[in-house]
Amino acid sequence: MFASASGAHLASGHSTGNMLTLDLFTPNDDTRPVFLTGSFNAWTTHDARFQMQKLKDGHYQFTFNDIPQTGEPFEYKYVKGGWEAEELGADGFPPTNRRMEVPRGKVTDVVPRWKQHGKDYDPAFYPDIQIVAKRFNVPQLRRRRRIAVLLPSDYSQTKRHYPVLYLQDGQNLFEEDAPFGTWGVDKKLAVLSQHGKGAFIVVAIDHGGKERIQEYSPYDSQHWGEGLGREYAGFLAETLKPHIDKNFRTLTDRAHTGIGGSSMGGLISIYAGLMFPQVYSKFMIFSPSLWASPKIYAEPMQFATFDSPTKIYLYGGSREGSNMVPNLKRFKDSVEKSSHGRAHIRMEIDPHGRHNEDRWGAEFPKAAEWLFH
Repeated sequence: MFASASGAHLASGHSTGNMLTLDLFTPNDDTRPVFLTGSFNAWTTHDARFQMQKLKDGHYQFTFNDIPQTGEPFEYKYVKGGWEAEELGADGFPPTNRRMEVPRGKVTDVVPRWKQHGKDYDPAFYPDIQIVAKRFNVPQLRRRRRIAVLLPSDYSQTKRHYPVLYLQDGQNLFEEDAPFGTWGVDKKLAVLSQHGKGAFIVVAIDHGGKERIQEYSPYDSQHWGEGLGREYAGFLAETLKPHIDKNFRTLTDRAHTGIGGSSMGGLISIYAGLMFPQVYSKFMIFSPSLWASPKIYAEPMQFATFDSPTKIYLYGGSREGSNMVPNLKRFKDSVEKSSHGRAHIRMEIDPHGRHNEDRWGAEFPKAAEWLFH
């Protein structure tokens, strides 16, 4: 049986006999009622059985007298109706599910913001997305590639010059119909801009399809054949960056130039930084496939030779395989030993993180804010 804070009992399945009280504090600028949704009700929203009791302005409470045994971890979120009105974090994005391994006692939660009208962002801050070329010439590989830029929403209204972040796997960054999901970088940039944190340009470089692994491989491999990473890294630094700097208002120096990607895209971003340390000082590295190129740990780290420091944001999930977290720690140790204090590393490990675009997209705002502010 369930019981709400008001004492109304609700039927449930088998129970554990534990009592759990959720205490919620939220700004009192939204009069809509608050509901709970989670593993206990199959993530049903606007469920009258789980409407929280309003104790006073900005303070809500709900008590489970018994917690059902669902065979799944106890996870939940707060909503003000449906998913179009779910809770948001301080950064303006939906947080990961709240989770308790042992659901009992009293838990205090804070929701700083709520989704309005089904959007996480104000459309006025949406970036200006431009296709630089559908078939941009890649002379180092004798291939062509689509290149897009995501410009700050106020780009055309100012004469300002902006830092630049070059991101790999452009097909998965902002398109809704991306085959493997999307980071939602366009929407994330809108929220960052809304909070004064989105003043940088993102350059999205499409991967090479069936040639992706070769292009993102720094070294030759018996499994994948010839590694074309050196040629690809040369394209980014020697061909693409000069073109972007010539045609857009960029801050061209090392201190204002970043590179990043996920999986194999994260691996090639690391390698590009090792090959061209004079070009990049900021690295957004999510779940890099370090296992694919063990030689990279032994590459000389040249970051120590530059006046401006190097910032490296490393992310990995514990559910991405047994080697992901140890490999990240090994790489972090390698950089710290070789850079003589010139490389500043922030490593974030998500104990529940999996290898997918949705999780990398969730990490993007936090990484971008740390790298560029």
